[in-house]
Amino acid sequence: MIYLDNAATSWPKPESVYQTVDKIMRQTGANPGRSGHTMAVEASRIVQETRELVSELFVISHSSQVVFTLNVTDSLNLALKGLLQPGDHVITSSIEHNAMVRPLEALRKNGVEVSKVATSLINGVSPQDVKKEIKSNTKLIAMTHASNVTGTLNPIREIGKIAKEHGIIFLVDSAQTAGVFPINVEEMNIDLLAFPGHKSLLGCQGVGGLYINRRLVLKTLREGGTGSKSESLEQPDELPERYESGTLNTPGIGGLGAGIKYIIATGMEKIKKHDEMLTNTLLAGLNKIPGVILYGPPLGHQRASVVSFNIKGASSGEVCSILDRSFQIAVRPGLHCAPDAHQVLGTLRGGTVRISPSYFTTEEDIQTCLQAIAIIANEIC
Repeated sequence: MIYLDNAATSWPKPESVYQTVDKIMRQTGANPGRSGHTMAVEASRIVQETRELVSELFVISHSSQVVFTLNVTDSLNLALKGLLQPGDHVITSSIEHNAMVRPLEALRKNGVEVSKVATSLINGVSPQDVKKEIKSNTKLIAMTHASNVTGTLNPIREIGKIAKEHGIIFLVDSAQTAGVFPINVEEMNIDLLAFPGHKSLLGCQGVGGLYINRRLVLKTLREGGTGSKSESLEQPDELPERYESGTLNTPGIGGLGAGIKYIIATGMEKIKKHDEMLTNTLLAGLNKIPGVILYGPPLGHQRASVVSFNIKGASSGEVCSILDRSFQIAVRPGLHCAPDAHQVLGTLRGGTVRISPSYFTTEEDIQTCLQAIAIIANEIC
């Protein structure tokens, strides 16, 4: 199998991730922060070490500002529903994933005003267009760093500057960029950063996180045991315990830590250059295949390593099925949980075929994929 669905979940993982998760399951199967025995203390150490690694990666000043969640969707729900009240106004883009869109829609029905800024498929959201949408009740700007459909990058540094100038909170969804593109929460004026563990951070499914600026206090979405202040019936105020009720996914968090260690040791710039090379090779090859329709930024334009296309006369599902059955190549068809982006693309009815390589994808894998697509396009067209 040639796996090219890394925008959904990265695979394979570094060997160190597998080894770390296995070791924790076998040797450290206790609850972190709940007991004083050796296994529980070691579990707490693993969680704290990963918290510090996340802080190092995103240049976060205090590791307590890193809250572990189930995934980016969980993180965005905590950020949005924990912050916004009826009467508040939020600005977002028109290429967001449903992880952002659906919580905002639920909040809109309960009195939160939502403005979606038109988005260029080449350059992303214009900072000036964001600025034009600011109102007296604007509380939040919430944007993805990169589209999961086209790889289009939003200029988050410039948008963060606007947010700071106007005293507006800035939330960034880094699902498609964390681990590949450098993110500095302080320099970019990011107040809330949602990140996944299972994509380019090379960890397991079922773990993610949210960076929360120390000046913010979010409403809790769940309350319960935290291992601290157990005598009180009230949820503790201190971070990260305030937002981490219940037993944490220690093996998953440890695997995330191992993934981040791998990224730091390898070098994010090296990973990014490899992804760019593969993406450019893919775009150049697809451009030469008759009948292929490409979407998003053109060859040579900076983007996340996500490429969407269609073949004239074939549905995205049909193309993906042939790639899977006949060529053992795994890609993804459909709407990719981002109907707003497909509305912009004009592909809402059938979606697109999405190819997303990773650091473990080889140039040979991409060439094999291109040959397969050429065969399919030739037969259909």
